[in-house]
Amino acid sequence: MEILLVLVLVALLAGGVVWLRRESAAREARNLADARADAQRWYERLGGQVMNLHGDAPAVRQALVDAGERYNAAGSQLEQARTVQQFRLARETALEGLAYARAARVALGIDPGPELPPLAAAQGAGQLTREREVNVQGQTFRAGPQPGRGTPYYYPGGRMQGRPVPAGWYSTPWWKTALGAGVGVVGGMLIADALFSPVFADPGYGDQAGGFAGGDQGDFGGGDQAGDFGGGEQAGDFGGGDFGGGGDFGGGDFGGGDFGGGDF
Repeated sequence: MEILLVLVLVALLAGGVVWLRRESAAREARNLADARADAQRWYERLGGQVMNLHGDAPAVRQALVDAGERYNAAGSQLEQARTVQQFRLARETALEGLAYARAARVALGIDPGPELPPLAAAQGAGQLTREREVNVQGQTFRAGPQPGRGTPYYYPGGRMQGRPVPAGWYSTPWWKTALGAGVGVVGGMLIADALFSPVFADPGYGDQAGGFAGGDQGDFGGGDQAGDFGGGEQAGDFGGGDFGGGGDFGGGDFGGGDFGGGDF
């Protein structure tokens, strides 16, 4: 009788283990399918923007070039993705492309549409709210919240060498050089220091009032920071190329047919 009871218990335990493994595999399959579908959705909407938006102004052309590059990159990532994290990275690339497409719409003077989900790389970077002009090693660099003849390059926000760089329009894409090696990194960091002040460039900078000399507050968009940039409390370092991380972000319903013909 005892032997029979032991056998029954062993059988129940074995059955429970098999059931748990099947449930775990099914859950992983659902998560993978959801991540794939979400990335594909944003990728297709980016494709609609790249095909539907056109313009001759330098700011428009440059933003669309960047959007197209992200579209191609996201497509390649989707083809190679095999894990949830890889699909999330493809989704992030597509969202970054949509940020450039949205910037192109701003440069075209048309409705940019609803806000995009936040980019991992841009968390804590804030955004420019006023124009700035500095001279670094004999060269003039400009930045501002709106596109113009002097600021045709859009950047959606991110971090360079651990330093937050706010979203906005710039006179030159110096951050691309800063992502390289050698002298380019030094040059990019000098420009960042000059544009945003040593206080802004310090990744350990917390909730401080002021920031620029003479109480020049509000150079960067709102949030918990009372100083020169906002966008909420600073997040951790999202390194790695054009973006890093890859967590979950909120959805939203725009892009593709809706974005660039359709609802707006």
